[in-house]
Amino acid sequence: MDTYKTIASASTETLYKEKNSKFFGYAFPVTSEDEVKHHLERLKKEHFSARHWCYAYQIGTTKIQYRANDDGEPNNSAGMPIYGQIQSFGLTNILIVVVRYFGGIKLGVGGLINAYRESAKMSIEASEIIEKTIDVHFLVTFDYKNMNKVMRIIKEKNLTIVSQKMEENCQIEIATRKKNAEMVLDIFTNLFEVEISEI
Repeated sequence: MDTYKTIASASTETLYKEKNSKFFGYAFPVTSEDEVKHHLERLKKEHFSARHWCYAYQIGTTKIQYRANDDGEPNNSAGMPIYGQIQSFGLTNILIVVVRYFGGIKLGVGGLINAYRESAKMSIEASEIIEKTIDVHFLVTFDYKNMNKVMRIIKEKNLTIVSQKMEENCQIEIATRKKNAEMVLDIFTNLFEVEISEI
Protein backbone atom coordinates (compact mmCIF):
# COMPACT_ATOMS: atom_id res chain seq x y z
CA MET A 1 0.00 0.00 0.00
CA ASP A 2 1.48 3.33 -0.98
CA THR A 3 -1.64 5.47 -0.78
CA TYR A 4 -3.70 6.81 2.10
CA LYS A 5 -7.00 8.61 2.50
CA THR A 6 -7.44 11.99 4.13
CA ILE A 7 -9.67 15.04 3.66
CA ALA A 8 -8.96 17.80 1.13
CA SER A 9 -9.80 20.75 3.38
CA ALA A 10 -11.63 21.70 6.57
CA SER A 11 -15.25 20.55 6.65
CA THR A 12 -18.22 22.84 6.95
CA GLU A 13 -19.66 23.03 10.48
CA THR A 14 -22.21 20.30 11.22
CA LEU A 15 -24.85 20.30 13.95
CA TYR A 16 -26.32 17.27 15.73
CA LYS A 17 -29.04 17.79 18.36
CA GLU A 18 -30.03 15.38 21.11
CA LYS A 19 -32.39 16.30 24.02
CA ASN A 20 -31.54 20.03 23.89
CA SER A 21 -27.77 19.35 23.76
CA LYS A 22 -26.06 20.69 20.66
CA PHE A 23 -23.02 18.99 19.13
CA PHE A 24 -21.06 21.03 16.57
CA GLY A 25 -18.72 18.87 14.47
CA TYR A 26 -15.57 19.92 12.63
CA ALA A 27 -13.01 17.96 10.59
CA PHE A 28 -9.57 19.34 9.68
CA PRO A 29 -6.66 17.96 7.66
CA VAL A 30 -3.59 17.99 9.94
CA THR A 31 0.01 16.77 9.75
CA SER A 32 1.35 17.78 13.18
CA GLU A 33 0.31 18.13 16.83
CA ASP A 34 0.94 21.89 16.55
CA GLU A 35 -1.82 22.12 13.94
CA VAL A 36 -4.12 20.15 16.27
CA LYS A 37 -3.43 22.64 19.10
CA HIS A 38 -4.04 25.59 16.78
CA HIS A 39 -7.49 24.31 15.70
CA LEU A 40 -8.50 23.48 19.29
CA GLU A 41 -7.48 26.92 20.56
CA ARG A 42 -9.44 28.61 17.78
CA LEU A 43 -12.59 26.56 18.47
CA LYS A 44 -12.35 27.20 22.21
CA LYS A 45 -12.33 30.95 21.50
CA GLU A 46 -15.16 30.63 18.99
CA HIS A 47 -17.30 28.46 21.34
CA PHE A 48 -16.14 29.95 24.66
CA SER A 49 -19.47 29.19 26.39
CA ALA A 50 -19.57 25.49 25.37
CA ARG A 51 -19.18 22.74 27.99
CA HIS A 52 -16.92 20.22 26.22
CA TRP A 53 -14.48 20.24 23.28
CA CYS A 54 -13.96 16.53 22.61
CA TYR A 55 -11.69 15.39 19.82
CA ALA A 56 -9.67 12.63 18.18
CA TYR A 57 -6.92 12.73 15.61
CA GLN A 58 -4.67 10.42 13.64
CA ILE A 59 -1.44 11.50 11.97
CA GLY A 60 1.01 9.51 9.85
CA THR A 61 1.08 6.66 7.36
CA THR A 62 3.81 4.25 8.48
CA LYS A 63 4.27 5.54 12.02
CA ILE A 64 0.80 6.30 13.35
CA GLN A 65 0.17 8.89 16.07
CA TYR A 66 -3.32 9.18 17.48
CA ARG A 67 -5.17 10.55 20.45
CA ALA A 68 -8.77 10.49 21.69
CA ASN A 69 -9.85 13.05 24.31
CA ASP A 70 -13.12 12.97 26.30
CA ASP A 71 -12.57 16.48 27.73
CA GLY A 72 -14.53 15.87 30.93
CA GLU A 73 -17.20 13.57 29.48
CA PRO A 74 -17.41 10.04 31.02
CA ASN A 75 -14.47 7.78 30.05
CA ASN A 76 -14.53 6.61 26.42
CA SER A 77 -17.93 8.21 25.75
CA ALA A 78 -16.63 10.92 23.37
CA GLY A 79 -13.03 10.66 22.15
CA MET A 80 -13.14 6.95 21.26
CA PRO A 81 -16.46 7.12 19.35
CA ILE A 82 -14.98 10.03 17.35
CA TYR A 83 -11.76 8.07 16.73
CA GLY A 84 -13.85 5.05 15.71
CA GLN A 85 -15.28 7.07 12.81
CA ILE A 86 -11.78 8.07 11.65
CA GLN A 87 -10.95 4.35 11.57
CA SER A 88 -14.18 3.22 9.94
CA PHE A 89 -13.64 5.70 7.07
CA GLY A 90 -9.97 4.59 6.88
CA LEU A 91 -8.58 8.12 7.22
CA THR A 92 -5.33 9.58 8.52
CA ASN A 93 -3.85 13.09 8.87
CA ILE A 94 -7.20 14.22 10.25
CA LEU A 95 -8.55 15.92 13.37
CA ILE A 96 -12.21 15.80 14.35
CA VAL A 97 -13.51 18.10 17.08
CA VAL A 98 -17.03 17.92 18.50
CA VAL A 99 -18.09 20.91 20.61
CA ARG A 100 -20.97 20.25 23.03
CA TYR A 101 -23.39 22.75 24.52
CA PHE A 102 -25.20 21.03 27.38
CA GLY A 103 -28.98 21.28 27.09
CA GLY A 104 -29.87 20.49 30.71
CA ILE A 105 -30.86 16.85 30.15
CA LYS A 106 -28.30 14.13 30.81
CA LEU A 107 -27.91 11.73 27.88
CA GLY A 108 -26.23 8.85 29.71
CA VAL A 109 -23.12 7.10 28.42
CA GLY A 110 -24.98 5.30 25.60
CA GLY A 111 -26.57 8.57 24.45
CA LEU A 112 -23.22 10.37 24.53
CA ILE A 113 -21.46 7.64 22.54
CA ASN A 114 -24.17 7.80 19.90
CA ALA A 115 -24.16 11.64 19.75
CA TYR A 116 -20.38 11.95 19.44
CA ARG A 117 -20.20 9.14 16.89
CA GLU A 118 -22.98 10.66 14.75
CA SER A 119 -21.47 14.14 14.96
CA ALA A 120 -18.03 12.83 13.89
CA LYS A 121 -19.62 10.89 11.02
CA MET A 122 -21.50 13.99 9.84
CA SER A 123 -18.31 16.08 9.83
CA ILE A 124 -16.47 13.45 7.75
CA GLU A 125 -19.42 13.24 5.33
CA ALA A 126 -19.31 17.06 5.04
CA SER A 127 -15.66 16.79 3.86
CA GLU A 128 -14.14 15.79 0.54
CA ILE A 129 -12.20 12.54 1.02
CA ILE A 130 -9.13 12.28 -1.20
CA GLU A 131 -6.47 9.66 -1.82
CA LYS A 132 -2.82 10.68 -1.61
CA THR A 133 0.36 8.74 -2.35
CA ILE A 134 2.85 7.91 0.37
CA ASP A 135 6.02 9.51 -0.92
CA VAL A 136 9.67 8.80 -0.16
CA HIS A 137 12.08 11.75 -0.29
CA PHE A 138 15.67 11.52 -1.50
CA LEU A 139 18.53 14.00 -1.64
CA VAL A 140 20.57 13.76 -4.84
CA THR A 141 24.02 15.39 -4.70
CA PHE A 142 26.23 15.89 -7.79
CA ASP A 143 28.59 18.26 -9.56
CA TYR A 144 27.08 20.79 -11.95
CA LYS A 145 28.64 19.01 -14.95
CA ASN A 146 26.36 15.98 -14.26
CA MET A 147 23.21 18.09 -14.27
CA ASN A 148 21.88 16.85 -17.63
CA LYS A 149 21.97 13.15 -16.78
CA VAL A 150 20.31 13.75 -13.39
CA MET A 151 17.58 15.93 -14.90
CA ARG A 152 16.97 13.40 -17.67
CA ILE A 153 16.20 10.66 -15.12
CA ILE A 154 13.97 12.99 -13.08
CA LYS A 155 12.01 13.75 -16.25
CA GLU A 156 11.89 10.15 -17.53
CA LYS A 157 10.76 8.73 -14.20
CA ASN A 158 8.31 11.58 -13.57
CA LEU A 159 9.86 12.43 -10.19
CA THR A 160 8.75 15.45 -8.17
CA ILE A 161 11.37 18.10 -7.41
CA VAL A 162 10.73 19.34 -3.87
CA SER A 163 13.65 21.77 -3.69
CA GLN A 164 16.91 22.41 -5.49
CA LYS A 165 20.20 24.16 -4.87
CA MET A 166 22.11 24.76 -8.10
CA GLU A 167 25.68 25.78 -7.52
CA GLU A 168 28.97 24.12 -8.38
CA ASN A 169 27.88 21.38 -6.04
CA CYS A 170 24.19 20.72 -6.71
CA GLN A 171 21.53 19.24 -4.44
CA ILE A 172 18.05 18.29 -5.49
CA GLU A 173 15.40 16.92 -3.16
CA ILE A 174 13.10 14.58 -5.05
CA ALA A 175 9.97 12.70 -4.05
CA THR A 176 8.56 9.50 -5.50
CA ARG A 177 5.78 7.08 -4.64
CA LYS A 178 6.81 4.50 -2.08
CA LYS A 179 6.41 1.61 -4.56
CA ASN A 180 8.97 3.23 -6.93
CA ALA A 181 11.48 4.20 -4.23
CA GLU A 182 13.76 1.18 -4.59
CA MET A 183 13.99 1.52 -8.36
CA VAL A 184 14.80 5.26 -8.08
CA LEU A 185 17.44 4.55 -5.44
CA ASP A 186 19.05 1.90 -7.69
CA ILE A 187 19.15 4.14 -10.78
CA PHE A 188 20.88 7.01 -8.97
CA THR A 189 23.17 4.71 -6.95
CA ASN A 190 24.51 3.28 -10.23
CA LEU A 191 25.13 6.71 -11.75
CA PHE A 192 28.77 7.74 -11.86
CA GLU A 193 29.63 10.78 -9.68
CA VAL A 194 26.11 11.06 -8.25
CA GLU A 195 25.16 10.43 -4.62
CA ILE A 196 21.67 9.72 -3.30
CA SER A 197 20.40 9.39 0.25
CA GLU A 198 16.92 8.96 1.71
CA ILE A 199 15.72 11.86 3.82
